[in-house]
Amino acid sequence: MELNHEEVKTPPRPAATVMLLRDTNEGAEVFMMRRHGNSDVLGGAYVFPGGKVDQDDHSDEVIGRLDQDVGTLHERLGDPDLEALRAAGYFVAAARETFEECGVLFAQGATGSLASEVGARARDGLSFAELLAQFDLRLSLSALTPWSRWVTPRIPSSFNKRFDTRFFVAHAPTDQVARHDNHETTDGVWVRPRVALQRYWDREIELAPPQIMTLAHFVGLASVAAIMNEARRRPPPHVEPEPFKVEGGRIVAYPGDPLHPVQQVALPGPTRLVWREGRFEAEAGGFEGYFRR
Repeated sequence: MELNHEEVKTPPRPAATVMLLRDTNEGAEVFMMRRHGNSDVLGGAYVFPGGKVDQDDHSDEVIGRLDQDVGTLHERLGDPDLEALRAAGYFVAAARETFEECGVLFAQGATGSLASEVGARARDGLSFAELLAQFDLRLSLSALTPWSRWVTPRIPSSFNKRFDTRFFVAHAPTDQVARHDNHETTDGVWVRPRVALQRYWDREIELAPPQIMTLAHFVGLASVAAIMNEARRRPPPHVEPEPFKVEGGRIVAYPGDPLHPVQQVALPGPTRLVWREGRFEAEAGGFEGYFRR
């Protein structure tokens, strides 16, 4: 077993992603979208809405239209080493990407019809900052709760890009409809976390390790309220996986695993995933191994 020393030299790009949640009679569901097969990042995989933080996400024009001040957002993100304005930018990027990718608008007083109207103007080429100004919108960033932080390993895998991604959870607005954009994404589904993992196990869909581990965490939480309470009760765990080459594939170790330099466990479930025959699995235990440490 050896660590892959072919490092990607570029620093990780700031990014944000949002797990939109809703309750059903059978438990919580999360919204996922299939990335276009031609995408250079996770092409064909099912992901949560999200993308890179833009310079405009912490511009004066946007920062002046938030429902919480920069200091509060900085504290909520749980990263004292990050500049406060940059912390606010992650929240804004999360809201912006959710709107751009699936049409859900986290803004005060945003109804389904208003979200559709703003979306129509966005297709005319207006930037997010321009849309906020034209419709006199104030972003509801209080609706977004930090869940975790994932930093792409320094070694190349399926793409030679690195991201420092903040994951957020949010209750989907009941009067807005989440849908894929049919451009960057080709499908959008509401799915129970266990069902999504079962479909991955059955090789019906593709998932990346951050989505696998996040969905596995959700399985132990019965409702949107339980997920939101879990997010609020602890600082967002910082996860920087450590990949290793092994005969016939590779291992990805997470904090708390003997192969990882951080020995404090960050996530429930397995502390490592093994690539076997075209999918990531827990080292032992079959499908149920995703839910056991």
